Amino acid sequence: MSSGRDNTQAQHGYALAMLKRELILAYRKRGDLANPLLFFVMVISLVPLGISPDSSLLALLGSGMIWVVALLASLLSMDSLFRGDYEDGSLEQLLLMPQALLAPVLMKILAHWLMTGVPLALIAPLLAVMLSVPGEALGVLLLSLLVGTACFSLVGAIGAALTVALRRASLLLSLVVIPLYIPVLIFGTAAVHNAASGLSSAGPLAILGAFLALAIALAPFAIIAGLRIGVDG
Repeated sequence: MSSGRDNTQAQHGYALAMLKRELILAYRKRGDLANPLLFFVMVISLVPLGISPDSSLLALLGSGMIWVVALLASLLSMDSLFRGDYEDGSLEQLLLMPQALLAPVLMKILAHWLMTGVPLALIAPLLAVMLSVPGEALGVLLLSLLVGTACFSLVGAIGAALTVALRRASLLLSLVVIPLYIPVLIFGTAAVHNAASGLSSAGPLAILGAFLALAIALAPFAIIAGLRIGVDG
């Protein structure tokens, strides 16, 4: 019993150490991490200028525009998710120890979501006010984007793993990942639209939660397989 508890504590400590390492490395490259957020803010800010300043039209299109731009912004930092580890050789060393690969992969994805997805979700309600999205939909927008960006990080990491050894693979990564993002985009937009229309958002939010649970269960193993294909290929 004691040895099992000690082993569990050691695994938790290892995972926390890996998360701390990934956050420190991400902070050192905070310029790259700022790009998705700046892209998100700039594009949403241009929507009233490029479409129409009419508040009723903006309210109709606002939730969809925010979700589409959040999807594109999440792709900006995805290409470099595993590239640093591949270039310094640490990824190949981890692939030699498959039992130790799951924790680094999960912590890398968690760090990516904390540094990109969470800031996008937190700033989205402020930008939604500029697009005349009704106030009763702002909480649903925040919650749906928190879940949706986590799905984006998990699914996008599969494409990043497959293209890790390719230079300038951003276009290929987008072609691989965007079709898998579409269901999340549809139900995320539907949740916000329902809230703005006075309808229940429970259904779309529940489906988003199911997508996240499925991604957490399956994506890490697909990522590990993708890393083997990407590195060996």
